[in-house]
Amino acid sequence: MNHVAELLVTYGVAAVFVSVLLDEGGTPLPSFPVLLLAGAAVSLHKLSLLAVLASGIGAAIVADTAWFQAGRLFGRRVLSLLCRISLSPDSCVRQVETTYSRIGPSSLLFVRFIPGLANITIAMAGITRLRWTTFTILNFLGVAFSTVAVVVAGMIFHNAIDDIVATLNALGEIGALLVVLAVAAYLGVKWWERAAFARQLQMDRISVEELITLMEGEIPPVILDVRSPEARARDGVIPGSLSAHPTDMSPGLHDLSKDSEIIIYCACPNEASAAVAANHLKRAGFRKIRPLRGGVDAWLMAGRELTIS
Repeated sequence: MNHVAELLVTYGVAAVFVSVLLDEGGTPLPSFPVLLLAGAAVSLHKLSLLAVLASGIGAAIVADTAWFQAGRLFGRRVLSLLCRISLSPDSCVRQVETTYSRIGPSSLLFVRFIPGLANITIAMAGITRLRWTTFTILNFLGVAFSTVAVVVAGMIFHNAIDDIVATLNALGEIGALLVVLAVAAYLGVKWWERAAFARQLQMDRISVEELITLMEGEIPPVILDVRSPEARARDGVIPGSLSAHPTDMSPGLHDLSKDSEIIIYCACPNEASAAVAANHLKRAGFRKIRPLRGGVDAWLMAGRELTIS
C-alpha cells in the first residue's frame, strides 16, 4: 500500500480513533473509509487487529457516552445541536423518535447501519432516561458489531482496497486531489440536501403568545400535534390539539373550511415536521396554516402546561 501503508503504520490506530470520534461526535465525516483501510492494513500485517478494534470501539464509546449524558442533562435541546452539526434534515428526529418508541433501546444494536440516525438515537436514549447499565451494554454491543463488520470487510477486500490505494499513490498529487474532491463532493451533497430541505420549510411561524391569543378568541384555531403517538402519550399535548401525521390528511380536517386557522406543532428542531405538514395541507387547499415557532418546547418554556390525552 506504499505511502498510505506507511502512514497507517505510523498513525493508523490514532487515525482510527480520531476518525471514529469525529463521526460518532456528530460531524458529517464518515469513519468507515478509515476503518476499511485499517482492515486492509491488518490483513497485510501492517497493523494489529486488536489495536484497531480497541481504538475504534473506544472512540465510539467516548462520543456516545457524551451524547447520552447530554440527553439526560439537557433534554430535547440536544437534538437541535445534533441536527445543526450533522447536516441531516431535521425531519430525521421524528423518524428516530418513532423507531425508538416502537423498538425501544434494542435499536442501539443496529442503528449505526442507518446513516444519520445513530447520534440522535443515542441522545434519545438519554432523553428518555434509559438506565446507564442498559445503555452501556446495548451500546457496546452495537458499537462492537458495527466496528468489527467494517474492519473485517476491509480485511476481506484488502486486495481491491490495495489496488485503489496503489492507483491513487501512482497518481501522486492528482490522486490526493481526487480523495479531497471525493470528500468535498460528499459534504457538498449533504449540505445541498439540508439546504433544499430548509428552503422547503420557509414559511411564517406563529409565536406561543399569538397562539394563546387565538385560543382565547371567539373562534379558536385548529391545533394539530404531528409528533409520534408515543411522544404524545408520554409527554402530553397542548390543550385542545388533535393528533396528526405530517404527510397524511387527518380525517377530521375534511369537513373544515379551507379558510380555517390551523396551527401545527412538533418537537423537531426548526419545526421541521410541522412545516412539512403545513406544506402538505397547503397543497390540499387550506390557506391559513402556520407552524408553532419552537414547537412544544417553546410552549413549555413560556410556562404553559401540557395535558395527557
